Parts: sequence; C-alpha cells; structure tokens
Amino acid sequence: MPRFDPARPAPVRFEALDSWRGICALMVAMMHFPASGPLSESALLRNAFLFVDYFFVLSGFVIAHGFAPRLSGGLDYARFVVTRFGRIYPLHAAVLLAFAAWEVARLLVPALRGAGPAPFGAGHTVPELLSSFALLDGLGLAGGLSWNGPSWSIAAEFWTYLLFGLAVVALGRRYWLALLPAILAGPAILYLRSPDYMNATWDYGFLRCLYGFSLGALVYVVAGPGLVAAHRRGPSRRLLWTAVECAALAAVAAFVALAGGNAAGIAAPFVFAAALLVFAREAGLVSHMLRRRAFLWLGALSYAIYMVHIFVQSRMINAATLVEKLTDLDLVGDFTMSGERFYGFGVQGPLVGTLALGAMVVAVVAVALLAHVAIERPCQRLSRRLAARLGEPRFEPSPQPVLATVPVRCDAPAFPRPHRS
Repeated sequence: MPRFDPARPAPVRFEALDSWRGICALMVAMMHFPASGPLSESALLRNAFLFVDYFFVLSGFVIAHGFAPRLSGGLDYARFVVTRFGRIYPLHAAVLLAFAAWEVARLLVPALRGAGPAPFGAGHTVPELLSSFALLDGLGLAGGLSWNGPSWSIAAEFWTYLLFGLAVVALGRRYWLALLPAILAGPAILYLRSPDYMNATWDYGFLRCLYGFSLGALVYVVAGPGLVAAHRRGPSRRLLWTAVECAALAAVAAFVALAGGNAAGIAAPFVFAAALLVFAREAGLVSHMLRRRAFLWLGALSYAIYMVHIFVQSRMINAATLVEKLTDLDLVGDFTMSGERFYGFGVQGPLVGTLALGAMVVAVVAVALLAHVAIERPCQRLSRRLAARLGEPRFEPSPQPVLATVPVRCDAPAFPRPHRS
C-alpha cells in the first residue's frame, strides 16, 4: 500500500454529508423526547431510530476515505486507534460521569428522587456503569440498555474501527474482501434473530453497526475516487442534480416513515448508501444549502448532540416536576402517543408538547456546543499529539465521522423506542 505523501492534496471533505449527520442527530434526539404534538407523533419522527444507520454508513465511507490509504503497518494502526479513541471516548466518559453524579445527588438528597427508581437501581447499577466505561454496551453482553442509552452505538462503532483497521493492515488494497461477510450476512441475521429487526441496540447492535459501516466503506471503494475527483474539479449546481437530491430526500423520508417498524427497515443501510452517493456529489441546490455555516456547525455538533440529549431531556423532566411542586401546573405525566405509553410533556396537549420539544432542541444544542468546545476539541488535539509521539506523523486526521451511529449510530441511537427502555 502506498505511503502517505505530504505533497499530495489534502483529503476532500464531504461537507453536505456532515450536515446531514447533524440533522439526523437532532431527529434521533426529538424521537427520544416524550412530548405530544404533530411532529412528535409523525411516523417519520417515531421511526427516526433508523437514522443511526446513516451514522454507521457515513462512518464507513469517511473512515475508508480518510484512513484506508494511510494504514500500512503496525505504527500507522496504533496512530489510528489513538486518534479514534480520542475522538469518541472522552465525551462518552464525561457524559457517564454526569449521569453518575446525578445518581449520587439523588442518593444524598431524597427530594431529587421523585417517583423514579431508587438511586443506582436497575439500569443504573455500578457494574453496568463499569461496563459502559469499558465500551461493552453494544456487544450483546448485557441484558438491556443502561445509563446513557445511546452509548451502545458508540461502543459498537469503536470495536468496528479496530476491526476495520486490522483488515486494512492485513489485506492492503484488498481490504474490501473483509467487508463482504458483514454486508451479506448482516441483513439475514438481523431478519432471523433480532426481535425488533433494525431496532437492534444492546443485543444485535454490533452486527448492525458492522453491516452499515462495511457497506459505507465498500461504497467508498467503488465510488470514492470518482467523487473525490469531482470535488477537486469544483462545485457544479445543475437543475438535474437538484431534482435528484430532492427525490433522494423524499425517498429517505418515505422509507423511514413506512419501514421503521417492520422487516423492510433492514434495508436502511442500502437506502442511506444511495442517498450518500447523491449528496456526496454536492452538485445540487440542496447540497449548496447544506454547506452553509449553520448546517456545518450542526454537523460539527452531531456527536455531542447524540451523546448529551438523553441527559438533558431527563433533567428537563426533573425541572418540570419541581415546577409542578411549586405551582398548580400539570406539566408532565403519563400520556399515550401513537399507541404507546410515555411519561413526559403530553398532559397539556399538543401546543405545550410542541413548545417543550422546541425548548429541548435549544437546550440540547446549547449543552452540545459547550461539550464540543470544552471536551471534544481539546481531546481531539491531545489525541493527535499522542499519536504523533508514536513516530513521525504521516497524516493529519480527516474530517471525523460519528454516531452514535448515529450514531448514527446513529440507532443509531437507532436507539430503542421508549417501550424498550
């Protein structure tokens, strides 16, 4: 495999794909927020766990683009592992510590316990916390989701990174051969074994991640060089490409709305791979819009949005419960949405629920921005310095994909829908 040449052009950044990652992360966050309203009850949002599969496909595509040509031996692999670990683990650990600190507060201050389970009870036990710190959530070793539910996809993606890097080091340019088993067997196993088909998390989440990631990497092997060449020729916005982008967007929305709760959802990685090929070209007006600064910032915050949203949502419900005790308002409680029972902002009807949903989005983005600036970016710089100490650096890390798999994962989360929580 050729060595990295510093004189070669820097890797192309697929900015529209980054922006879509941010939008998908917000969709997953809104799916998990228990609030009534037309948006919350829409089929698109109720099945938004499928957007985690976009995270997995995008991760495979971008990792193959940014790292496969540079993974040529043990030292390069070590650098790759250090940079990937530094990309995902610090924020994962920080959010777990925030959850643990809240449980300690509930233990010490009985007034904070409310009507929920006892501190450090089921789903928040110390062994489960240690398992989450060890990135074992998505490997099928536990009996369910615990602590920060979305972290299952982060764990699955990290171990997928390691396997991918080993495959490239061992097989060189033929690493695509190692991708085929997951692409071929993944859908069949999920169909036969997963109780909720593509809504697999702690149980078959690792397989789900391997399937989507491998397909994304294979897409890059086949189409990546042409897409990179098209980018280096410069942007071209033509009416035909705009129509294709709009059609792809409509097809994805229809697929998620109709296929999320049934076996057809297993095809999600292929649907997202097709959409990725359309938007990676960045030749239409939709892509042009997605390359605006606001959307690029949303893409940069996507991992933090994915990781912090459950914590922020839970604290919003705690705050509403406190307000209820101080006033005569009923803000949260049990309600039914789309045939399922939830506890959250549904007792005052769709208007209050929609306002609460908007407030949640603002709060999650604000906390994600803080986490990105205070934790993500400094730790990424630190990981690059540590990787450089392993030897003379041969590359600068490419634009970084995230989940949770959101990921995208993301579900990826796909996260489980609330009835599986």
